[in-house]
Amino acid sequence: MAEDRVTSSTITEPGVRPAARLNLSLNSQIERLSWSNRLSLTSRILAVNILPLALLGGGIFYLDGYRKQLLDERYKLARIEAQITAEALAGASKERQEALLIQIGKEQRMRLRMFDAEGRLWADSFALDTPAFTFDDPVKEPWPEDFARMLDQAVDTIVGADPIPDYVEPAEARADSWPELARAREQGLSQIQLRDAPDGTPVINAAAPVGLKGSTLLTTRNAVDITDSVRSARSTLVSAVFLALLVSIALSLFMARTIVRPLQLLAKAAVRVRLGRDRQVEVPRLPQRHDEIGLLARAISDMTNALRQRIDAVDHFAADVAHEIKNPLASLRSAIESLARVEDPELRKQLTAIASHDVRRIDRLVTEISDASRIDAELSRAVFEEMDLARLTSAIIGSRDSRGENEGREVTLNSPMSGAWVRGVPARLERVIENLLDNAVSFSPADGVISVKINHEDGMVCMSVCDCGPGIPEDSREKVFQRFHSLRPDAEAFGDHSGLGLAIARTITEAHDGSLDAQARDDGGPGACLVLRLPELGRYR
Repeated sequence: MAEDRVTSSTITEPGVRPAARLNLSLNSQIERLSWSNRLSLTSRILAVNILPLALLGGGIFYLDGYRKQLLDERYKLARIEAQITAEALAGASKERQEALLIQIGKEQRMRLRMFDAEGRLWADSFALDTPAFTFDDPVKEPWPEDFARMLDQAVDTIVGADPIPDYVEPAEARADSWPELARAREQGLSQIQLRDAPDGTPVINAAAPVGLKGSTLLTTRNAVDITDSVRSARSTLVSAVFLALLVSIALSLFMARTIVRPLQLLAKAAVRVRLGRDRQVEVPRLPQRHDEIGLLARAISDMTNALRQRIDAVDHFAADVAHEIKNPLASLRSAIESLARVEDPELRKQLTAIASHDVRRIDRLVTEISDASRIDAELSRAVFEEMDLARLTSAIIGSRDSRGENEGREVTLNSPMSGAWVRGVPARLERVIENLLDNAVSFSPADGVISVKINHEDGMVCMSVCDCGPGIPEDSREKVFQRFHSLRPDAEAFGDHSGLGLAIARTITEAHDGSLDAQARDDGGPGACLVLRLPELGRYR
């Protein structure tokens, strides 16, 4: 059955432009932040949140290493001091030894104790003279010191520091009460032991043998300066972390400006589009942004434009459908109403024929309209197959000849020997070819020849269907693809076609990433050519 020359091309409103004020306002705000738009949101969020945490974590482990380094240096110093003092005491008299203990204790702010070969304490610098230092009482210290000790314990827990025993004076003043002294007496080598003072500061004991008679020396130093150095560094770290937090807050506000503000603008534009109160509102595409916000903006803009085009197409299509169905309905109503008043059998027969014709026309329109309305949805879910367009066309031409659908016209096919492979839905592409052949048959004279040619051109498979009819004026070659636009032969009965054939054909073609156009014949002869172009199979591989 021949089809009319009509189209399914999407109709869009001419002259719709973006709202100038909205775009200018948006561009002025985005361009000021253009350098940051090239960073992904993930990297920006990670940078803002990791900066203070990384600084704090790195500072904690740095301070722990710094503290260990200071203690190691102080261990070496305490060992050297104990050995040098022991050598000085070894050759001195008892009076000289006591004087050295007092002098060294005052100068080095240490406590020095001497034990004889039996392990009894016989000289203590703190007992011989005024103590060189005293441990601070944590109960009497102000609250900042308590807070500092809590921080010390927290840092030790975080870094997994080994527990340090508390410094407690033994009940009995003997060498065996000090493990480091016991080791020094047993091994004959200097020993080091670290303990915590009541106020949390380190206490370093160094034990060393004195001479060859079994005497031993125990030095005790309260290394308050180590704690002060670490706490001073920690104060610097806290200041740096506080500064990093301020920077993080500033960056967070900056992120809110670069992320939340564009999202708000997109939301406002989307709401105005949804309300439909301003057809000139265009969702900003944010071309300067190369992050997720830019991708979202362009996706929403494309989706909005597609929905508008779909809505416009549906509106125009509904109006066209109502117009096309109204005419046969009016004719059918007139014929039926007249039947009740007409008694002439011949006239009643004519009215019945008119009513029957209008019913068939309405049925044809409804069928074609239903088919046209669901093509897009079906093709969006269809699975494309590999097929030889030349073989499919040859089979269709042969089938039409056997059914007499070519109405005596000769149809010739010129196709490449290697075939013309494309991807698509066979049933739908068959519909396109049938519509093109129907159109060519309806416009060709009884003795005309319809030429079908298939070839390859710039990565496309091109199929032209040329008739020998009156041709299509150049200014009407696009109009013939409009819905319900009809240019039928004079000899053809009115209403025999729905006016949707070529519209459906173009819709199917565009869903296959192809094109369908009307052209003049290449040989300059009378007639028109409808040219179908589809991507050849090699472009998908």
